[in-house]
Amino acid sequence: MMTGDYSVPILAGDGDTDYARYMRTDMLLSLQREPAEMAHPDELLFQILHQSTELWLKLACFDARQAAELIAAGRLDAAARLLARGSLAVSLVTEQLEILKYLGPWTFQTIRTVLGHGSGFESPGWVNARQTGQLLAQAFADLLARSNASLTAVYQGDPDTPLYRLAEALVEWDERIALWRARHYKAATRIIGHDVIGTKGTQVDTLARLIQHKFFPELWQVRTTLSKIGPMACNEEGGDDE
Repeated sequence: MMTGDYSVPILAGDGDTDYARYMRTDMLLSLQREPAEMAHPDELLFQILHQSTELWLKLACFDARQAAELIAAGRLDAAARLLARGSLAVSLVTEQLEILKYLGPWTFQTIRTVLGHGSGFESPGWVNARQTGQLLAQAFADLLARSNASLTAVYQGDPDTPLYRLAEALVEWDERIALWRARHYKAATRIIGHDVIGTKGTQVDTLARLIQHKFFPELWQVRTTLSKIGPMACNEEGGDDE
């Protein structure tokens, strides 16, 4: 049985405990403005929201980029599993936008004075998410070309095949990004209104147009195709035979 003084850290690094050294909590908790530096106390909320968003997106994109490599290697179930975890991370980013309900419009105008030209369009996490979506789209297109697969046939077939599950995992990623965009747009307009120029010189309503963006348009189009060729559509076109 091991004995010893468990209060003494054994890991290298800064911090009074091994938890602090491994998690780098001293550095992490120093990344927000001190009260004396704040234009308003709600800057702490604003910074923590955005900093935690960057961390979750770092994980989401890390998982999704690994998924793209797995798709290229033909390991579709493993790719789908990682995409599901990455999509959940994006969902957590979306859910935490709820806290912006407690950031008043006038309070934000005070915070805005210290943001410079800083804008969410410059977010490393969201830049990475856009690039990762393109990477996934290319990996999936290459997979379809290699397998000579028809998406219509895939979706008319067994939903437990690896290709079907992967396609749905990609749809989930696409949808989670779109849901964040929609929620972010509503949060932004709730705080600063419509027809307003943002800190980067862009109208806030530009965000609304981004909601329609799709990384995998073919995976959404196949649903339209299935609706047009489905049994209900065929019956409607054929009319009543009696």
